[in-house]
Amino acid sequence: MNEILAQVDQVFTYTSELRREFHRQPELGFQEVHTAEIILRELSKLDGFSIQSGIAETGIVALFKGGSPGKTILLRFDMDALPVTENTGVDYSSQNEGIMHACGHDGHMAIGLSVAKLLAENYRDLPGRIKFVFQPAEEGLGGARRMIEAGVLEDPEPDIVLGLHLWNEKELGWLGISDGPVMSASETFQILIKGRGGHGGKPHESVDPIVAAANIVTSLQSLVSREVPPLDSAVITVSSIHGGQTHNVIPETVALEGTIRTFTETTRHLVLERFHQIVDGVAKAHLCSAEIDIIDISPAVTNQPEVAEVMRQTAVSLFPDAELDDNYQTMASEDMAFLMQGMAGCYSFVGSANPKLGLDAKHHQPDFNFDEEALKTGVALLIGGVSRFLID
Repeated sequence: MNEILAQVDQVFTYTSELRREFHRQPELGFQEVHTAEIILRELSKLDGFSIQSGIAETGIVALFKGGSPGKTILLRFDMDALPVTENTGVDYSSQNEGIMHACGHDGHMAIGLSVAKLLAENYRDLPGRIKFVFQPAEEGLGGARRMIEAGVLEDPEPDIVLGLHLWNEKELGWLGISDGPVMSASETFQILIKGRGGHGGKPHESVDPIVAAANIVTSLQSLVSREVPPLDSAVITVSSIHGGQTHNVIPETVALEGTIRTFTETTRHLVLERFHQIVDGVAKAHLCSAEIDIIDISPAVTNQPEVAEVMRQTAVSLFPDAELDDNYQTMASEDMAFLMQGMAGCYSFVGSANPKLGLDAKHHQPDFNFDEEALKTGVALLIGGVSRFLID
C-alpha cells in the first residue's frame, strides 16, 4: 500500500492541474464538449485502452485490459457542472459565466484520469478489465439512465461497480464507506391547487386555493413525523409556492413544487401513496381540486456489504490514521444509483473540507472549493480497491 501512496504522490501535480483545467471550463449536463475533449486527450496518451466517445451525447467509456482474464470493474466519474456563478476568487475560477464546478465533479474526473494513468504505467499485469465511465449530466438530468440505454453496462458487463464523491460535509482525513443505502432516492413533485378566484374582501364568494395550499404543506410534514418509522428517514420539502398577483384578489390556482427523499423501498411506497391521499384529501376538504405530478429522479444509492467491506479494508491499509465512518448516510441523491442497481457495488465518500484554509463551503454554493489533498485520497482508494478486487 505504501507503493500506491508513493505513486499517487508522483502524479499529484498532474491530478491537480487537470482538476483546475476542468474547473476553468465548466459545462452543463449534455453540453460537456470541451470537457470530453480534455478526457479524450489524456486517455489517448495511454496504452492499453480502447475508447468510445459520444455516448449519451458527451459521455466516454474507456476499457483497460489487464494482462490476463479476470473480473470486470466499472469506475464511474461524473462530468457536468452547475448553473452557479462562482465566487471563490481563485486564479482557476470559471471562465464560463454563470456556470461552475460547485460539486466536485472536476475533482472526480481528475481522479479518474489519474487512476487510468497509474494503471497504464504500473499495473499492466493485473488480471481482468477496468471500465472507466465518464458520465454526463449527473445533476438531475438523467445522464446515468442515458448511458445505460447506450449499453454502458454491457460488453463487458461489470462484476463490480465503484464510485466516490469528494465530500465537503466532512473534513480531510474522513472517509465514509457504509453498507446498504448511503444516498437517498429522490422524486420531484408539482402540485396545482384549483379553486375559484374572487375579491379578497369577500372570501365567502370564492374557493381559496391559498388556504388549501397552506394546509397541504403542514399536513405533509405530519406524514414524515407521524407515519414514517422514527428509525427510518424521509424528507418532504415544499420548496416553491406561487399563487396570486395582488393584495385584494383571491387567485384561481396555487402551484407548489418540491422534493421527496427516502432510503428504503418500503418507506418510499408509503410516502408516495400517502402523499397523494393527503394532497387530494386536504384539497377536497377546502372545496378545491389538486393535480399532482411526481417525477422519479433516482433510486437510493445502495452499497453491497461485501464490496463495502473490501473498500473499508483498503482504506484502513492505505490510511490507518483516517476517521473511517461505516454508518454514514445523506439525504442527497445521486444517479450513480442506476449504475449500481442489481450490481455488486460501493460508493465511497472522501472528506475534502479544510476550515483552516477556508475550504469548507457546502456543495452547490458559489464559494464551494475543496482541499486538493483529497484528490490523493480518492486516487489511492480506487487504485487500492481495484487491485484487491482483481487479485483476490
